[in-house]
Amino acid sequence: MPLFMDVHSLGDAVTMDDVAKAHAADLQTQPQHDVQYLRYWVDESEGKIFCLVEAPDAESAETVHREAHGLVADEIYPVKEGV
Repeated sequence: MPLFMDVHSLGDAVTMDDVAKAHAADLQTQPQHDVQYLRYWVDESEGKIFCLVEAPDAESAETVHREAHGLVADEIYPVKEGV
């Protein structure tokens, strides 16, 4: 399954707690789209969120965010994992 890294640039400070709630909503929504959100990272002071996701395509990953909480990514990149 392809891997993607998405980037959310909220512009304002964001809390780990808020992101954890959004991630939990993603986990509830993802099965119906054959998507698996794996991990996320947060830069609280800059309002940036980075999500690693396995998905058939970028559009499927975006659909999960849209349906789960409405916070779609500003950018999404196909990535490959290194060791």
